[in-house]
Amino acid sequence: MKTRFVLINTSHAGNVGAAARAMKVMGFDDLVLVAPRWPNVLRKEETIQRASGALDVLEKARIVATLDEALEGISHLCATAMTPRDFGPPTVEPRAHFEMLLKQERLALDAQALQPENASSAVAGEADGGSPAPAGGHTGVAFLFGSERFGMTNEDVYRCHAALSIPTNPGFGSLNLGAAIQVIAYDWRQALGGFAVQDATPARVQADAAQVAGMLAHWEQALTGIGFLDPAAPKKLMPRLNQLFNRAQLSPEEIHILRGVAKAMLEAAQAKR
Repeated sequence: MKTRFVLINTSHAGNVGAAARAMKVMGFDDLVLVAPRWPNVLRKEETIQRASGALDVLEKARIVATLDEALEGISHLCATAMTPRDFGPPTVEPRAHFEMLLKQERLALDAQALQPENASSAVAGEADGGSPAPAGGHTGVAFLFGSERFGMTNEDVYRCHAALSIPTNPGFGSLNLGAAIQVIAYDWRQALGGFAVQDATPARVQADAAQVAGMLAHWEQALTGIGFLDPAAPKKLMPRLNQLFNRAQLSPEEIHILRGVAKAMLEAAQAKR
């Protein structure tokens, strides 16, 4: 399914930039503005600054006059409305709705896969150089956001299949437009599988057994030198230290530090003689 974010009658240029940024960090880039306050909003300085590098999303974004134009090619519409309507789509929590939506999509895909004629026609279409029809039950999903001051109109909400309501503090549920888009984009991306967390530090390299053994021998010499270890009655001190360092999974750099400590202990012991 394609994913589209639709901003209706947006009045603040900065929110358009914030929307682009929120979308890009979650891997989405289909942004459509319906009759924004500023015809040149995509080129305004505030928009560009708030986009914080998501300029490709702004460059691809479209401005249209009507909601019908914005929804072309989309089959499932999600309103974002904090105020319940007496008549209209059910109000649902985003994550639960996304789970249901994707479950429906998987069932549609499974049903089509069980039909041999669909598989053969799809292969034939590809062989002819054409594109097979969408396999699932939906051609795309659109998330609709209303103006900052008035939200979505009843007429626009009534067109939607669901009204998403972000769970917030019951005493204060006011969300900035950019923040609301970020939450919806995050939950939808997670439903689609999410992104792997990137390690902020390089992969850890563990010291090999020979390095650990050399360090332990150095420590045994140092501990003897300072009088902490009696070679005549060592008991189980060194085996216990061996197990301790094994659990620590030392890196070569840490081995180097510990050998430096052992060297300093030996030098201190010799200085006192």
